[in-house]
Amino acid sequence: MKYRAYTLKTFKKIPQISKLSEEQIFDIEVVGEVLPFKANNYVVDELIDWDNFENDPIFILTFPQKDMLSAEHYNRMAELVRSGASRPEITKAANQIRMELNPNPAGQVHNVPELNGEKLVGIQHKYDETMLFFPSQGQTCHAYCTFCFRWPQFTGIDELKFAMKQVDLIIEYLRQNPSITDLLFTGGDPMVMKSKVFEQYIDAIIAADIPNLKTIRIGTKTLGYWPYRYTSDDDAQQLLDVFKKIHDNGLNLSIMAHFNHINEMSTEAVEQAVKNIRATGAVIRTQSPIMKNLNADADMWARMWRKQVDWGMIPYYMFIARETGAQEYFAVTLEEAWDIFRKAYAQVSGVCRTVRGPSMSANPGKVQVSGVTEINGEKVYVLNFIQGRNSDWVGRPFFAKYDPKALWLDDLKPAFADQFFYEEA
Repeated sequence: MKYRAYTLKTFKKIPQISKLSEEQIFDIEVVGEVLPFKANNYVVDELIDWDNFENDPIFILTFPQKDMLSAEHYNRMAELVRSGASRPEITKAANQIRMELNPNPAGQVHNVPELNGEKLVGIQHKYDETMLFFPSQGQTCHAYCTFCFRWPQFTGIDELKFAMKQVDLIIEYLRQNPSITDLLFTGGDPMVMKSKVFEQYIDAIIAADIPNLKTIRIGTKTLGYWPYRYTSDDDAQQLLDVFKKIHDNGLNLSIMAHFNHINEMSTEAVEQAVKNIRATGAVIRTQSPIMKNLNADADMWARMWRKQVDWGMIPYYMFIARETGAQEYFAVTLEEAWDIFRKAYAQVSGVCRTVRGPSMSANPGKVQVSGVTEINGEKVYVLNFIQGRNSDWVGRPFFAKYDPKALWLDDLKPAFADQFFYEEA
C-alpha cells in the first residue's frame, strides 16, 4: 500500500466522509484548527468501522470531536470559521487557545539540559538513566492521536517544539553523563524518518562506542498507524537491517509501541510487522494511556495484553491521560483508572503482568496509583514512584487524601502530612 495522508485541508476527499453530517464535518474543521489533525489511508480504510464511526475507537482516536474543546474555545473558533476569517486571524486565535491548554505538561521545559553552556532543545533528561532525543526529521507522525500530549510539536509554534539533529552533541552529552544507559528516540514519531537518515544516527552512535550506553529505545505509533513501515515500504528492509545492526553490536533495542486499542491489532499487516521486527533481535514493549470514550474497558485491556503476549510483545505501561490538550474529553478519575487496571490485571496470567500502572507521568516523576484503601478510618490513595526526578524517590509509597474527582497528581492533597515528601525543601 502506498501511504496517503489526510489533513484538515484534504479530509473531505475521504470517500467515507459522506457518512458524516454537515455538522460533524464542521466540528472536525473547528477543532482541527486547534488540535492537530492527520489521518492516513491505512487508518481510514482498514481500521475504522464506518458503519459505526461515531462510537468507533479508532475514529475517535484520529478525528477531532466537538467536545475535545471547551464550549468557550469551540464557540470562539467556530465563529471565526463561519465568518470566513483570514488565515492569520484563525492562527492567532488558535494559538491563544493552545496556550490555555497547557502545551508542555509535566514540566517538560525543565527537562532540557545544557552542554557547555548551550541548551540542547532536542534533548530531555529527566531521569538519571534515560535520555530522550527528538530528531528533527522525526517530528511528525503517520497520523495524529487526538489525545497526544506532544501535540505542540505539530502546531508550527517553534518555541514549543523540541527538535535537533546534531548527533555529535548527543554523543558528547552521553559521554559527560555516565549514568545514562538508555537513549530513547522520540517525537513525533522517529520512524517517519527515511531509513538512511536513521541509520546515520545509529552508525555514529555505534562508532562512538559509549561504554555507559546499553539500550536504544524507539517510541513509535507505526505498528498501529502504518505497519507497512516494516513490511512493504521501499526502505523497510533497510530499516530492519539497522535494527539488526543495533542488536549485533551488543546494544539492546526496545521498540516502545503505542497500541491504544485492540482493534489496532486486527490486520495481517500489523501481525507481519511484529514478526519482522522481532526477527531482528529487537524487543517490543507496549504502552498506552487509559482514556474515556476510547479504551476505558477492563475486558478490552485484558484481551489486548493477552494478544500482545501471544505475538511476543511485552505489556509495559498503562498511563493516565496527561493534563494537556483534550484531557477533559479523555480523562477518567484516578480511582476509575485504578479500578479498570485492577480488573484487567486480574484476568490475565503472570506473563501479561509485566504491565505497570496506572501511572501519571507528572512533573516529579512517574507516579503509580497503587490503590484506594482506608487507614485509621480515613480513605486514601496509595501512590508510588515508578520513576522520579530524584532517584531516591523511586519505590517509596506515599498517601493522598481521597478525592473522587481527582484526575491528576496536582489534584491531590497529602494525607497524614502537610506536604508530600518530594515537596520538602
